[in-house]
Amino acid sequence: MSNDALRMTGMALRAGRLEVGDEASGDACQYKRCRLLLLTSDAGEGAQRRAAYFADEGQCLLAELPCSKEELGAALGRKSCAMAAVTDLGLAQAIVQKLAQEEPEKYGEMAERLRLKAQRAAQRREKKERQQRGGGKRPPMKYKKK
Repeated sequence: MSNDALRMTGMALRAGRLEVGDEASGDACQYKRCRLLLLTSDAGEGAQRRAAYFADEGQCLLAELPCSKEELGAALGRKSCAMAAVTDLGLAQAIVQKLAQEEPEKYGEMAERLRLKAQRAAQRREKKERQQRGGGKRPPMKYKKK
């Protein structure tokens, strides 16, 4: 796995946008806060089943990282880590883009899906800002006195 992607996961942790471990990742997925669920390639069969369930329940993407539990754990300041949930869309997109640069056939489609999600989120944010400025409201009606 590229050092860039591992650095991005470490940055997500320092920013408070990464949930580390099975329980924390499961909670993030359950409450629909997870944008990208990361799973190491050497994770056990039970962890793989739980990750697939969490990703399905949370309607998020599941990425199998080409690194070991020890490598991911070292990037996060732990002994080992098999599963982590990224809760920020921009950071999730950046991590998958770093992975897609190395393996475009494996992560290319996932990078495109996250790009589209980020684009739609930006459009919704822009629309909400316009409405807050008063761009979506009609002017008040003036009534004539008789």
